[in-house]
Amino acid sequence: MSCMFKNMNPKLKSNMITYGMVIVVFVIVQAMVSLGMLSSLVQGLLVPLCVYVILALSLNLTVGILGELSLGHAGFMCVGAFSSAFFSNVMRDVIPVSMVRFILAILVGAAAAAICGFLIGIPVLRLKGDYLAIVTLAFGEIIKNIINTVFLGRDVNGFHFSIKDVASLKMDGATGKVIINGPQGITGTPKDSVFWIGIVIILITLFIILNLIDSRDGRAIMAIRDNRIAAESIGINITKYKLMAFTISASLAGVAGVLYAHNLSTLTALPKNFGYNMSIMILVFVVLGGIGNMRGSIIAAVILTLLPELLRGLADYRMLIYAIVLIIMMLFNWSPKALEWRERNLSKLPFGKKKSAKEEA
Repeated sequence: MSCMFKNMNPKLKSNMITYGMVIVVFVIVQAMVSLGMLSSLVQGLLVPLCVYVILALSLNLTVGILGELSLGHAGFMCVGAFSSAFFSNVMRDVIPVSMVRFILAILVGAAAAAICGFLIGIPVLRLKGDYLAIVTLAFGEIIKNIINTVFLGRDVNGFHFSIKDVASLKMDGATGKVIINGPQGITGTPKDSVFWIGIVIILITLFIILNLIDSRDGRAIMAIRDNRIAAESIGINITKYKLMAFTISASLAGVAGVLYAHNLSTLTALPKNFGYNMSIMILVFVVLGGIGNMRGSIIAAVILTLLPELLRGLADYRMLIYAIVLIIMMLFNWSPKALEWRERNLSKLPFGKKKSAKEEA
């Protein structure tokens, strides 16, 4: 078995290590939960941890693999969250089996976010750099504000829609039920999100992204990132591949939104949930973990999500320690001296050996 692992393709070996890391962490956490070694506070963070890991991985596809800066990722998460929560509330009586309903909700959230990503990507991906970042940021804010103005109810006569208030829905008093209540959001969404489902979705997300990177389409996407003009000169369809990466990234962000929505009793489109700060936080995970490094994104998302809660007892120094950790992680990942040290020492490990020129070719 060890000989087989040693002779394995380097990329496949790296991918297997990443999958294995996620599975080992899941087993350890489950064992700690069963033994009562985790507090209720940490247990409550397990599903949000999965959400942030999926968001970091999906944004890394846009930022690290495609090479475009997007600040509207929270908007795609918002689309997935609200579309899936709406579906689950409407179909609660029609589909009583919670697991079947939740799987369908995941598909609905992924499809809704993918459609938004595709429609937004057509005009937006013609822009570059700061211009693209500003437009995607505006998209995220627009989505959040639109949802805050929507009032949607249902009675025996069907659905009723308004952008004024609940009273203007004019529903039947006996059978009417408000589903989306403007700034108050959606209440009563089934809490179907559990830790093991989050881990399964992380593994599926990794499988999609890592296989895309290793595919012909992935090589075309990275060629566009490295040199757009050279890629176009050899016949690569720039628009097609940029849209492909952007749409897949948006769809995976929508799946994270589904997981997020089904972990809350009340879902609201508040700035702290789906606003600018959320998009920046996801970008921080990507940058600190290493742009294009999926394993690093997972580690950064876990550390930076757990750290503020674990330091909550140090009330006056909590954010100071958090800031120091951010600086240390940034220096470790991007400082030239740290990069030299990592290359010199990690290359001694079995999975850290540098590839030969023949292997890289």
